[in-house]
Parts: sequence; structure tokens; C-alpha cells
Amino acid sequence: MKKAVFFFFIFLTINTTLVAQNKTHSSEEVAKLIAKKRAFNKEYGFGYCIQLYYGDETKARELKDKFALLFPKILIKLDYEQPYWKVLIGKYKTKLEADRAMLIYSKEFSGLIVIPLGK
Repeated sequence: MKKAVFFFFIFLTINTTLVAQNKTHSSEEVAKLIAKKRAFNKEYGFGYCIQLYYGDETKARELKDKFALLFPKILIKLDYEQPYWKVLIGKYKTKLEADRAMLIYSKEFSGLIVIPLGK
């Protein structure tokens, strides 16, 4: 008898969870949020990187070399937009990933910002 009650309780819990999930996915608010996220992804669909520095060439190269010593496996890009140099690090699919990485790098470097890699 105890086993039957136990299995009935588990069945009831699973069934209630599935019904709740189905109601959530069919909600208008969730559909609006998904549409909003898709529109955002169309505009900024190529991921994110972290800008380590923006300024003169000498300082940019110094910071690039320092970062390469501390984090050798991370992608580093030195970019020139007249008249300034940028040091861009990493390539992240989501902003959340970039924010998490930025927390790690901010222990050694200051002034980091997450940059969307637009179209």
C-alpha cells in the first residue's frame, strides 16, 4: 500500500510539473520575451568581446603583451581605428559569458568593457 501511495505521489508531481511547463511555454508574455530576444540577436548576432584598452599604440602593445603572459590561451586582437588602438580579448557567444570572463580579468586590469560584435 505504501508503494502505491508513493508512486501515485510521484506521478502526480511529474504530471503537475509537465502541465505547469506547458502553460509557461504557451504564455503570451514568454512569447513576447522570445520575440524580443530574437530581434536583439538579429542586431547583435555575432557575439561579444572585451575591450581591454583604447588609446595610444605603445600602451596598447604593452597591455596586450601583459595580458598574453597572464592568460596565454585567450584570443587577443590588436585593432587600429584611426587615431586610436584597441586591445580586444576573447570571443563570447553571449553577454553573460563575456561578463563572467570580465570579472576574472578585472582582477588584473581595470577599465574593461564588453563590446557587441555587430554586423
